[in-house]
Amino acid sequence: MNIYQLACATGLWILSQAALAEDSITVAWRIKPPHQYLENGVEKGILLERAKQVFSSAQIPHRFVEEPAKRIWSNFSSGTRNYCSFGWYRIVEREALVQFSEIFHTDPPHTLLVSPVAAQQVAAHRTLKSLMADTSLTVGVVGAVSYGPELDAMISTTKNKVERSTTLPMIMARMVAANRASYMLIDREDWEYLKDKEESIGLTTQMDLQGMPAGLNRYIVCSKDVPVEQMRKINSALLKIYPTKK
Repeated sequence: MNIYQLACATGLWILSQAALAEDSITVAWRIKPPHQYLENGVEKGILLERAKQVFSSAQIPHRFVEEPAKRIWSNFSSGTRNYCSFGWYRIVEREALVQFSEIFHTDPPHTLLVSPVAAQQVAAHRTLKSLMADTSLTVGVVGAVSYGPELDAMISTTKNKVERSTTLPMIMARMVAANRASYMLIDREDWEYLKDKEESIGLTTQMDLQGMPAGLNRYIVCSKDVPVEQMRKINSALLKIYPTKK
């Protein structure tokens, strides 16, 4: 191979690598144990592993990055290209920002985590509607995420005081344990994980009231520029790994 041929080959290789990098999808994920989290610097979680299986099986160039929920949705809003995330509810406000995959996971219903000082007062309510009409209670709300359309609507009209913080659910659970909020809505799977891991929430009480909406489906979401063919590959891989009944 002469110098000219070598230069051409090198140039083509550089261009191919640049194209590969440009087409590579960034898959952002937020910390939310047991679904996805870091333990001693090691990435773990049932949904994180599932997402890695999906993108590897789809044979789409990709890289995984951990980012806060607020930043993830800011990136979608600002039009970040070749960008996906996973484990999100399908709500109307997101339809204009992202494409949704087939069902990625189905949650059980939310439950309540109640502070030590408010346990008796919360237990006096039979329904979630009655609870949220109690002006003497404070509900802890994790900002920058959705609890699903029904619960979001109830939170927006609650007569409770609202302690809202853009933080992790586990941090909000600690705030409830410290009586900074009377109670919080928490994913049941989050609670099952945290109750064995977080000594600080040992005095809190888990409660279920009538009127809690059914658990919702979660999805992989991708920016609008991700090609239809790549979404098809993602869905095909997902249905093999997590088959669901429609």
